[in-house]
Amino acid sequence: MIAHPTDRLLDALFERHDVRHEDNMVIAGEGWLDGRAVAVIGTTDRAFIGVETALALADHVLAVLRDHPGRPILLIVDNGGQRLSRWDELMGNNGVIAHLTTCLDFARRNGHRVVGVVHGLAVSGGFMATGMATAACHALPGAELRVMVPDAMARITRIPLDRLMALFETQPVLAPGAENFVRIGGLHGVWEGDPREGLRAALDATDPEDDPRRRLGAERGGRGRAADVAALVRAGAGA
Repeated sequence: MIAHPTDRLLDALFERHDVRHEDNMVIAGEGWLDGRAVAVIGTTDRAFIGVETALALADHVLAVLRDHPGRPILLIVDNGGQRLSRWDELMGNNGVIAHLTTCLDFARRNGHRVVGVVHGLAVSGGFMATGMATAACHALPGAELRVMVPDAMARITRIPLDRLMALFETQPVLAPGAENFVRIGGLHGVWEGDPREGLRAALDATDPEDDPRRRLGAERGGRGRAADVAALVRAGAGA
């Protein structure tokens, strides 16, 4: 029997693990690395993040907070973005996704090291609610990240596709691809080598800032003004 791609990833990341596959393509459980237990939460198979999925993920985050204070959390990110069904919109999917992000932020503020890894696909709001809500998010080689497919972006913005592709070269904020998300600081990096070593380093890393993404984007040339504007706002410039 061929192992599920996510199970193969977990085998590569941990010495052993006990992670179950649930409904809505949600996974949850724990893995052990160097004798340390790590909570594992995430999605598989390019799941769309709808109300049930977001609530299930948030419930698992809160369970770790309740049952295992301080335990690090690995968030497996593999989604096709937020689900756009009428039912999800009527149920307030945007608010439920915000609830998931709030739970991850609450975990970080209460001593849990929250690390994300993009495995497969991460799209738009699905990435913002998961990978962008971690302390540090990484990607595996071959992972796909995008705000929107370029053809659709061209139709919505009414910018010709060839012009849009040219803009991506100098303006990576809306450009697809892991390398562009690294440039803007949305990803800390890509685990090119042994993923277990990448996870070990990510769990042990300490950031001087609560969220270094703006600084990383400035240092890497992907977001030239975000850090400066944020600093002016915090200083009350123009108040």
